[in-house]
Amino acid sequence: MLAEDTACPGGLKVVDIPKGTNPKVPKTWPGVPLLIDSPDYSTTLKGDTVDVEIPISLIGGINGASFDGVTAGLKVNGNLHAPLLCVSNVFKVASGNLSLPGKVDATK
Repeated sequence: MLAEDTACPGGLKVVDIPKGTNPKVPKTWPGVPLLIDSPDYSTTLKGDTVDVEIPISLIGGINGASFDGVTAGLKVNGNLHAPLLCVSNVFKVASGNLSLPGKVDATK
């Protein structure tokens, strides 16, 4: 999950999990203090379409959520929460403008 943070040169970071909090995380969460996941879902690329099928039983409650596709580099900082992972070198945004045009359809 990404959020704005002026401490990052590009203004975006991977969200930190503050010490002492226990947010709901997916079963495939790697156990680091970040809202990041490491699933093994197959991804199909066809033209300008990316299709990722995720079992709703694993994540639930996100029907209708908006998303976009982004390829970018991550800069790792030496201090765990300085923040740890800043987005850098954005290579491509699927929508062209980060308008979050994708919609989760949990009925499929």
